[in-house]
Amino acid sequence: MYREDIFSIIKVKVGQLRGMACMKELFIKQKVFSLNGKFTIKDPLENDIYYVEGSFMQIPKTFTIMDTARNEVSLITKKTFSFLPKFFVEVNGREVLTIKKEFSFLKARYTIDGAGIEVEGNWWDMDFQVYQHGELVGRVNKEWFTWGDSYKVQIIKEEMETIIIAIVVAIDCVKADQSGAASSAAF
Repeated sequence: MYREDIFSIIKVKVGQLRGMACMKELFIKQKVFSLNGKFTIKDPLENDIYYVEGSFMQIPKTFTIMDTARNEVSLITKKTFSFLPKFFVEVNGREVLTIKKEFSFLKARYTIDGAGIEVEGNWWDMDFQVYQHGELVGRVNKEWFTWGDSYKVQIIKEEMETIIIAIVVAIDCVKADQSGAASSAAF
């Protein structure tokens, strides 16, 4: 009787695991004093998965996300000559979404248009969930007490991986632009 109970518990656990969505974790770590905007995205074993290179002193400002073979998988471009910041995100050569800042007096507000993507949570503190057509496809959490900005990215729907990474890089770029504008306005 005891042995049969153990086997039935094991069957239930295996069945639950099969029904669960696999979750992939990636880590984005930016160096504090990097002027050129180069950084890597790593897996939990600290293997490089993606490389990100930002344009330095170039108009328009761009970020290129490349795989381990250095093939471009995503391109983020900041629109020049725009009253409010606006970023275009391309994945595999196709524009899939736009991130734009909305006019607001109290708190920074941004919208994402395209690919059925919605972001819920706190963008500014990089603690949010990414939904596509109402289905949770990823989570982003800022890692505190580290040098530079570090983010844990959980990918729930694997085919959304590149888009989620691009969203994180684009939002971080928006934040950096906002911080740069605030500090230059102080002088």
